[in-house]
Amino acid sequence: MADADDVRRLALALPQVVEIDSDGFDFRVADKGFVWSYPERRPGKPRTIRTDIAVLYVGDEAEKQALLLGEPETFFTTPGYDGLPLVMLRLTRVDAERLAELVTDAWRMRAPESVAAEVDDRFG
Repeated sequence: MADADDVRRLALALPQVVEIDSDGFDFRVADKGFVWSYPERRPGKPRTIRTDIAVLYVGDEAEKQALLLGEPETFFTTPGYDGLPLVMLRLTRVDAERLAELVTDAWRMRAPESVAAEVDDRFG
């Protein structure tokens, strides 16, 4: 079972990652977000930062749909994310190894190619 501290540890271990000041967690590489806390919005209520849910960059709609359809208990989306290559991940539904794979994959898709090439395959 993963949590926000696991996300923080994994993200900060990757090259050229910057943590953006926020009420939860927010990580970028080359000024591009790859994992951050889910800003839950409910009608008529202020936004709530959910650190038990991570928003992950997944690259494209095909990957997004594969995750949503393949593991609906782990991944979900909301209408506000329609058309965007992002999924929400319930952190309590993944272990540290799977989280490492997901965070590293999101980072690789956003990092400059020269930086991504420097990373070894320790996360899969």
